[in-house]
Amino acid sequence: MRKMLLPTCLLLATPLLASASDELSYTYVEGGWNRLKLDAGSTADFTTDGGYARGSFAVTPQFHVIAGASRVSGSDRRGAARVKTTLDVPYLGLGYHAPISDRLDFTSEFAWNHRSATSDYRLGDARSRQTSRFNEVVGMVGVRSRFTEQIEGWLKGGYANGGDGQDARWYGVVGGQLNFTDRWGVVLEGQFDKDTSEYRAGVRASF
Repeated sequence: MRKMLLPTCLLLATPLLASASDELSYTYVEGGWNRLKLDAGSTADFTTDGGYARGSFAVTPQFHVIAGASRVSGSDRRGAARVKTTLDVPYLGLGYHAPISDRLDFTSEFAWNHRSATSDYRLGDARSRQTSRFNEVVGMVGVRSRFTEQIEGWLKGGYANGGDGQDARWYGVVGGQLNFTDRWGVVLEGQFDKDTSEYRAGVRASF
């Protein structure tokens, strides 16, 4: 899937750069289903499912505040033990957007993430828990455009630095929205880096 990201981005970028759109809203609330896949070799692959909620509020014509949270959980076996892993990621940040054309905006975001992973081990009647937490600073730039009155899309590239011994990583985001009314729409989005793939499907209300 990650190998398909670059050609997919290039294909989407062509109509983005060629089109002109109605004004895009940067005030919205959104929530839905979230899936996280860890691709770390055949013995370490792991898939978790959960949900997410996020929102954006335009505080000036070109700046918006962003906030959200996600939770995914999944179970697997490690030897004889059954392990349930839960990952919580709340975040808060500031975004900037500027028009490139009538239908195309440049976007950038700077955010703080707090990642918390909890693993609950069960072996017979024995129970144990391990928790790890770290903060992560994320920067991202991209473009967002409306293809038609009902369809819009976005492409983003980002860099995350976790500190505390965590590896820095580059990642890409591709997504789109199908609007049923001026307010309501369905969002599909994928986020990809070296070892993980994340997918979201949700409902957005724009204001």
